[in-house]
Amino acid sequence: MAIAEDKKTSIKGGEFLIKETPASQIFIPEEFNEEQRMIAETCRDFLKAEVWQRLDEIDQAKSPDLISSLMDKAGELGLLGTVVPEQYGGFGMDFNTSMLVAEATGAGNSFSVALSAHTGIGTLPILYYGNEEQKQKYLPKLASGEWKAAYCLTEPDSGSDANSGKTKAILTPDGKHYVVNGQKMWITNGGFADVFIVFAKIDENGQTDKNLTAFIIEKSFGGLTMNEPEHKMGIKGSDTRQIFFNDCLVPVENMLSARENGFKIAVNILNIGRIKLAAAALGGSKRVTMQAINYANERKQFGTSISNFGAIKFKLAEMAVAMFTTESAAYRVGQSIDDLTASFLEKGMPEAEAKLKALEELAIECAIMKVHASEVLDYVVDEGVQIYGGMGFSADAPMDRAYRDSRINRIFEGTNEINRLLVVDMLLKRTMKGQLDLMGPAMAVGKEIMSIPDFNTEDDDELFAAEKKVIKNLKKAVLMIAGAAVQKFMMKLSDEQEIIMNIADMVIETYVAESVILRVEKRIGLLGEEANTLQRDMAVIYLNKAVEKAGNAGRSAITSFAEGDELRVMLMGLKRFTKIEPVNLKDARRRIADELIKKNDYAF
Repeated sequence: MAIAEDKKTSIKGGEFLIKETPASQIFIPEEFNEEQRMIAETCRDFLKAEVWQRLDEIDQAKSPDLISSLMDKAGELGLLGTVVPEQYGGFGMDFNTSMLVAEATGAGNSFSVALSAHTGIGTLPILYYGNEEQKQKYLPKLASGEWKAAYCLTEPDSGSDANSGKTKAILTPDGKHYVVNGQKMWITNGGFADVFIVFAKIDENGQTDKNLTAFIIEKSFGGLTMNEPEHKMGIKGSDTRQIFFNDCLVPVENMLSARENGFKIAVNILNIGRIKLAAAALGGSKRVTMQAINYANERKQFGTSISNFGAIKFKLAEMAVAMFTTESAAYRVGQSIDDLTASFLEKGMPEAEAKLKALEELAIECAIMKVHASEVLDYVVDEGVQIYGGMGFSADAPMDRAYRDSRINRIFEGTNEINRLLVVDMLLKRTMKGQLDLMGPAMAVGKEIMSIPDFNTEDDDELFAAEKKVIKNLKKAVLMIAGAAVQKFMMKLSDEQEIIMNIADMVIETYVAESVILRVEKRIGLLGEEANTLQRDMAVIYLNKAVEKAGNAGRSAITSFAEGDELRVMLMGLKRFTKIEPVNLKDARRRIADELIKKNDYAF
């Protein structure tokens, strides 16, 4: 069944809740071209040759020299300059290709953290906000690895509330320098970085700015001291330190962007970090799953490989489903960013501004994927430990490091709790500003639940007709509960964090489930149904899980604020909107697991 190629239209952030997306409009990983696949293979070859054999050495290193030297080698291969434009010494790749690089390098444990900090939050502020002189001076050296970068935002009393930082910058009497004083903590690459993106508030005549300003500070400026590396639960090889700025003289030309624009820089760079973290978590998940499959095939109990047992097949299949689905949604977002960037460029917007505008527009989807992918990685490594059994608890086996290293991802780039709150907050703010019409559809759903259900079936000939109806109903459930919560609490909804997080979970499950259905639909259009039986199994398994999760989250939300008739009507509506035809999920999982076991690898 071929899919008609509609003219691609860029979609606004959060608009997926009120619009149907044709499968032809999304990007699927199967569409990466040969050059992009070769780039990803180069990344994997680098990890195999330089990183995986030295993971113990990296974690136990007494100085940052080893990680720094590996960064040098990565720079020689061009892995540090994937998104840096060619005129500044990089390769100028599009966003989705950079996502593929993030995934391929995401299986490198502590090294991946150093790499992503340098290429992401260390380099991108200059790329997107620097003036031409700053770009010419810093980007070529950052792209080559001659200089390493770090990002200094968090302070002892300023974490999720980033704009409350106390680091200060005071202009010298001659107007040529800012004197920066303050303390930053949890600084990745702090021990070997040459360039620091530092956020401070300018103090003028005893009056401190309300918002942060960003500065590019070189280690050579002096006035920088640091603690020894932090002792951490995981990512032990990542050099993480407290950095102190003591009367650090920063030339005024090293202010990044405009005064008090630092908070906006931090927020927009975090949007990039969130979606890139999703890709990196996917890469880590795939490696752990491959190791778990290998071990399940090798480990024998009761005279047979443990991979032959149904309980193990369940785990392997669920791990594969989680990754295939995460991959579907992550690259959907990545291509949406590229498509939106292209539409802004067509309107004459400068390139850096177009990219930032696209990322800002899709901040909801970036937050969704950060939460989802980091929790998938945690699930996958936990099951990896279980499949390894006693060896999973041994530091001599790979699951020990994988388990510890994964945990930080639910804290990195804003905790998952903060990101859940942001998903709903951004949806509601865009609605109030008239940028997104959620209230109209929410009111329509409110009327629908008071009416007689429509028992008409959709066109059975349409591919995934039943599944798409389920997705449509999940969206109605989100709109029903979010609309009712807004009416109930109005401006005080922000105080009801438990309800907001319930709604966020429903939004996340809806987006991810829709993404995998659309991916498989497009795959079938390209490759035919016979080549996609297992992929279809994975999509159906995930959709069933999404309905269950959304139903549970919806019930928790409704019972937290509704009473009497309203409670009964909303629960009735939720039941209607979370109906799905039962299928034999056990057999579907076994079919998937058997393919993994036969290939002795993640086969999708």
